Amino acid sequence: MEEITMSENAVHPFDARGVAKRFRHAAIFGALESLEDGEVMRFVNDHDPQPLIGQIQQRYGNQVAINYVARDPGNIVIDFMIQLGAPAAAGAAAAATGGCGGGGGHGCCS
Repeated sequence: MEEITMSENAVHPFDARGVAKRFRHAAIFGALESLEDGEVMRFVNDHDPQPLIGQIQQRYGNQVAINYVARDPGNIVIDFMIQLGAPAAAGAAAAATGGCGGGGGHGCCS
């Protein structure tokens, strides 16, 4: 059997429309924290999640790059890419106040 290896820039889909609203942000943060450097979470939603994006920027700083793939009414697609080489800036403040879950993936708060 052939072994399948993941590329350094693996893309992992996350469809937020199927997650109950009260669990959504916790699930998204958990998914982000499970990613390794260079991996991407492709986020799909029915609305533009500006409050979530603000929380991600505050929590992780530049260690999570945000790139809109589609920004159509009812169809928002965003790539969140882990980039550990980037300065944490805002994320460091979140770590100091306990704002990071530290899920063991990319270690945004280490």
